Amino acid sequence: MPFPASHPALERALAERGYAEPTPVQAAVLEAEHGRDLLVSAQTGSGKTVAFGLALAETLIGDADRISDNAAPLALIIAPTRELALQVSRELEWLYAKAGATIATCVGGMDPRAERRVLERGAAIVVGTPGRLKDHLERGALDLSELRAVVLDEADEMLDMGFAEDLTALLDAAPAERRTLLFSATLARDIIDLAKTYQNDALRIDTTTRNAPHGDIEYKAIRVQPNEVELGVVNILRYFEAPGALVFANTRERVKHLTAALRERGFSVVGLSGELSQNLRSEALQSLRDGHARVCVATDVAARGIDLPDLGLVIHAEIPVNKATLLHRSGRTGRAGKKGVSVLMVTHTRRRKVEMMLQSAAITAEWSGPPSAEMIEAKDHERMMSDPILMAPADEENLALGRQLLERMSPEQAAAALIRLYRQKLPAPEDVRDDERMARAQTGGRKTRDGAERPMTDFARDGDMTWFRINIGREKNADPKWLMPMICRLGGVAKPDIGAIRIFDRETKFEIVKGAEAAFRAAVDRGLDDGVTIEDAVAPGPNERSSRPNAGPRRFDKPGFEKKGYGKPRFEDGDRPARAPRPPRAEGDYAKPARTPRPPRDYEASPEAPAAEGKAKWVKRTKDTPTPEGKKPWIDKPKAAKKPWTPKTDGGAAGDRPWTGKPKDFKSGGPKAGFKPGPKPFKGKKARG
Repeated sequence: MPFPASHPALERALAERGYAEPTPVQAAVLEAEHGRDLLVSAQTGSGKTVAFGLALAETLIGDADRISDNAAPLALIIAPTRELALQVSRELEWLYAKAGATIATCVGGMDPRAERRVLERGAAIVVGTPGRLKDHLERGALDLSELRAVVLDEADEMLDMGFAEDLTALLDAAPAERRTLLFSATLARDIIDLAKTYQNDALRIDTTTRNAPHGDIEYKAIRVQPNEVELGVVNILRYFEAPGALVFANTRERVKHLTAALRERGFSVVGLSGELSQNLRSEALQSLRDGHARVCVATDVAARGIDLPDLGLVIHAEIPVNKATLLHRSGRTGRAGKKGVSVLMVTHTRRRKVEMMLQSAAITAEWSGPPSAEMIEAKDHERMMSDPILMAPADEENLALGRQLLERMSPEQAAAALIRLYRQKLPAPEDVRDDERMARAQTGGRKTRDGAERPMTDFARDGDMTWFRINIGREKNADPKWLMPMICRLGGVAKPDIGAIRIFDRETKFEIVKGAEAAFRAAVDRGLDDGVTIEDAVAPGPNERSSRPNAGPRRFDKPGFEKKGYGKPRFEDGDRPARAPRPPRAEGDYAKPARTPRPPRDYEASPEAPAAEGKAKWVKRTKDTPTPEGKKPWIDKPKAAKKPWTPKTDGGAAGDRPWTGKPKDFKSGGPKAGFKPGPKPFKGKKARG
């Protein structure tokens, strides 16, 4: 399907770039009604930049051949990150180059004075991040009075990153009759609210498939040991040999470590994190685009909006926090119709989380172990045999050098030297093993010799264990909470591979499952921490003292243990004799006697109840009750009239003392009218000379 009719200048630019057919989002945007607001949701890498660039052509150019000179910008494109804004600016430059449009880029980390000079000279399209655009707006360098269109690219990311206030300031400063295009990967509630506030009768375009992953991305889940994730990343890069690869980590320190480790092994790698300056980040991305670097290690924040050519591989060295991050990371590959691979490095502690994440995202991943050295060598052989350099026809100069080489050595020696040169530039693969326990957990067990399934819980507790000792004991405050992770790190094993742990005064004995013994010994031979030794050990005896801090000697360690007979068997044959059965109970042995009801007390009886024997009937006495003999008759107490309350004045009534306030010297007993003199104030006795 060819591109729908657009502006001639843009059509020529698309033809030169090799755009033959539009993507679904580009076709939907071009087929929409001209001049209408759009609310578009599309997958990452679906060609959204070219889509809204084509949609703005009629609004910016119209029927003219070129964009006329203008002092104020006609279109404003807002992106969440610097990398995405620079990428959008590059895409619009070649798209609008033949239309004569001047594009200004305003992002954080760049020189704001240079950006202001470009804005003063006049730019038809301004691309920038919310913070820097708001700063130019407040300083008067950005004039939005003639704005015709506003584009919000990756609007969901901008709201998640806390740019809602900056977006509100920019949209409120733009003319009300402008055109607003909102592009977002997801249409959440906050995006819908933003569209209702700043869009007018927007046409909603949804090109995503609900609960369906990206069709051009192949997902793989690789089982690795916790201490072999770095080695697994090396083998994944060597196995696929993609022209461009992106490795994701969760922290800046992890990015530094992985970058240094891959560079040490011979990979051309660059690192991207939020702590780098804009110049360093631009240089790193440019080296990836030029082909000088093949691998980029980055965090989620630094990788937002990165669009690298020929990026065919994404590796999640650390598991993403949620489904949205997984889809965003994986969306860096498989763009514009190209195929890509997304690989998750999964340890046994993250297996369940990864399974739930893949299930919620409706992603079917292929589970397997890491590529072995043999698999990588086989791939190298295939790539070498199909290398275009070997199959290309040779010129006369190369043929002459080849004849001279064959005069000095045999054809077999020349071919071997060629293979040596070919492999010399490739990093060596690592020895990585599959996490067998995770594989058995996913398949439900392991095969026995007869082919039957055996539960994995029987594997580690049926005697297939080997004892080792480490020279750390109770005297060095040994504790399983930190001792077990240390054993896993030093021995390259997982937590389920460790059996019982017995802590003694100067050492600790622990079990390792037989299946992991060879790898454990190999990891120990490679080297341990300073002052730490791990050796073979025998199983601890029943009388050896274990992890009982502050415990006294056991009874078999006390003096006179043999004399007291503690070590003798309690019974002749060593087994407790069977206890005689208890005779059955009689049915009425434990029957409770019937309880006789308690007679009601006098105060509980009612006037109608008959009086108890020997007692008069209780009757509540009222004024209408006949007076018994010897009792005074009931007389109602008359209510006396209360005296009216009158306030007391200074004069008072005749014969009353006049009212006066409380004297200031009342406590000290000073004379005052109407009061008797009080006690004298207390004074300490003077010391006698």
